[in-house]
Amino acid sequence: MTNKPTVFITGATGFVGAAVARQLLASGSHVKALRRPHSNTENIDKLPVEQIPGDLANVDLLTEAMAGCAAVYHVAADYRLWTRDPEVLYAANVQGTTNIMEAALRADVQRVIYTSSVCTLAVGSDGSVGNEQRPVSLDDMVGHYKRSKYLAEDVVKDMVRTRGLPAVIVNPSTPIGPGDVKPTPTGRIIQDAVAGKIPAFVNTGLNLVHVDDVARGHVLAHQHGRIGERYILGGQDMTLQAILSEVATMIDARPPTVKIPYALAYAVAVIAETVAQISGDDDPLATRDGVRMSRKLMYFSSEKARRELGYTARPARVALHDAVAWFRGRQPA
Repeated sequence: MTNKPTVFITGATGFVGAAVARQLLASGSHVKALRRPHSNTENIDKLPVEQIPGDLANVDLLTEAMAGCAAVYHVAADYRLWTRDPEVLYAANVQGTTNIMEAALRADVQRVIYTSSVCTLAVGSDGSVGNEQRPVSLDDMVGHYKRSKYLAEDVVKDMVRTRGLPAVIVNPSTPIGPGDVKPTPTGRIIQDAVAGKIPAFVNTGLNLVHVDDVARGHVLAHQHGRIGERYILGGQDMTLQAILSEVATMIDARPPTVKIPYALAYAVAVIAETVAQISGDDDPLATRDGVRMSRKLMYFSSEKARRELGYTARPARVALHDAVAWFRGRQPA
């Protein structure tokens, strides 16, 4: 028998979920990790976690797996800015979240940590920094990924309010670092920059954060977060040009200096999506939603998480260094 607290996590085979699983193990928890039967388990194969085959559709299985767990970390999400069938995003992100929360209630779990995203939050059109309080609506969401995450977060907030769900919501900004096996859209930018495939850039900005800092923020939210509250887990604001220049310096290459006009970037995205639709490719070179999002600087403040959770994040340069090292290590010899 073990005296370790048992926690249940979804998405542990993915980028952020694997980092959260590592953090939970380091904090002394016994980790039960849900995985789909055909998932790439590279990120957890060497971790001492109890793998639970299943998916987000089976509420009975989820309830049984959560029995006796002190906490549930729902990190799993379908993070794609383009798909031929948008309903897949809503099934995973909205209905999947609904099922997890229903199972957590049935299993009488003491605390739920739900991984949302800063994409559900508003930023100012003038480039002002976003926070948890700025009003935002579904109509403000660009594309099906953002809409699905907004609706999923609404599910959690409604169940907190109407059914006593003991959930805390965390909103990571743009995590980067080791373990981005898919990769995520941002990880692909870094991967392509390392490979010398990004000769130009659009005028946008992101809030970069080390994935391990985001993972630590999840555990802090479990320990100190207030039920029903949202906490941005972010890092450092950087323009895309600065990000690409930093990566270029790390690999001893010339940084891109050509800025692509918005209209041209959008035209390229239309062509890329059309090619993907015809060819069956699930990963177009560019997406219209991605270009639309780039029109605003995605800058955010983590002050609330720092104040209430004790959250801190390392400089973006550290996160970029670890991401670059990881992607370079996966390049063919």
